[in-house]
Amino acid sequence: MTSSPARPLWQGRTLALVGIVLFAFSLRSAVASLSPLFDHISAEFDLPAAVIGLIGTAPPVCFAVFGLLTPALERRLGLERLAVIAMAVVATGLVARSLAPNWALLLAGTALVFAAVGTANILLPPLVKRFFPDRIGLMTTVFSTTMAVSTFVPPLLAVPVADAADWHISLGLWAVFALVAMIPWTGLALRRRANGADDDIEQANPRVFSRMWHVPLAWALLVAFAVSSTIAYTSFAWMPRMLVDIADVTPAAAGVLLALFAFMGLPASLAVPLLVTRWNATRLLFGVAVVTGLAGIAGLLLAPAAAPWLWVVLIGLPPLLFPLVLVLLGLRTRTHEGTVALSGFVQSGGYAIAAVFPLTIGLLHDATDSWTGPLLLLALVVAAAIPAGVVAARPHTVEDDWSRRHGPW
Repeated sequence: MTSSPARPLWQGRTLALVGIVLFAFSLRSAVASLSPLFDHISAEFDLPAAVIGLIGTAPPVCFAVFGLLTPALERRLGLERLAVIAMAVVATGLVARSLAPNWALLLAGTALVFAAVGTANILLPPLVKRFFPDRIGLMTTVFSTTMAVSTFVPPLLAVPVADAADWHISLGLWAVFALVAMIPWTGLALRRRANGADDDIEQANPRVFSRMWHVPLAWALLVAFAVSSTIAYTSFAWMPRMLVDIADVTPAAAGVLLALFAFMGLPASLAVPLLVTRWNATRLLFGVAVVTGLAGIAGLLLAPAAAPWLWVVLIGLPPLLFPLVLVLLGLRTRTHEGTVALSGFVQSGGYAIAAVFPLTIGLLHDATDSWTGPLLLLALVVAAAIPAGVVAARPHTVEDDWSRRHGPW
């Protein structure tokens, strides 16, 4: 797990830097631009509650399914070409759903977008590892912060643009970023082919992904990613209603508190990757995530109305595990194929687990008519990061783990 000597950020890799930023922006803008427009869309055609529910649960499900398929696709196509295809499919899905005349085509276009984003999620850490092996922390900060910003911007612009023009334009305009993101990756794919570097596609070992099932480090990162994603998706689904019920806040105030929860991801995206790469703060950050998460949940259990903003801030800190895991995907591997396989294993598995919890929390609340059980369940989820952190904080790689247990990589 040696780091490459640092060289100027722009030297010979301007296209890669621009491509990673545009790529990352397209991933979250594609997801965050739809839900604010449900009222506008419903005014044009019927949008059943069941369809809205499917749209809400589709992201983690698609991310999990297509995350599993991505390592095999990457072996056949290569990183750069698969990045171009992913952005092309995102753009196609965005345009298709912006032109949808009914809920069925809206849902189909949205599923197409989420499928491509599920593949693209897996590609970002290996792309950073390939083009910026000497700047993994900095570039993880760049793309995770870009993703955080692109989660805020579309909801802010969606309704004003729809009011000024219509919802079709408001949805479709984000396809421009996906189309532009194709340009640098097309150039890099052509350059790689011209240099004869595509040979590594055929040489990639298809058994590498299956090895992740037998590597404790891979499971530790999967659990940490699942904890972060579960807290995030569950909070977006249930935090406003929970705060109204137990913290004596108005629905409007609950919406502001949810925005505060989401905002906590921005400083984490800026700071966490650099703290890990420069000061090896992995163990400390796991500790912060666990302590703050449990403290926030305890506050909601014992004194919810005393300081709801504080409890929300504290619960907003465990998702710092998201950028932490993303940077560790690069730092805890030595080979390109190891990075791709680890990224697919961790993200697909983590999203699959996270997809179960919003529904489980809702069913548990309905069964008990209380938020105590759901909050205790979330406390157990946060606590799962403790053993994961112990394993992930050790400075070793998945290749090392495999070699110690099963022989040469």
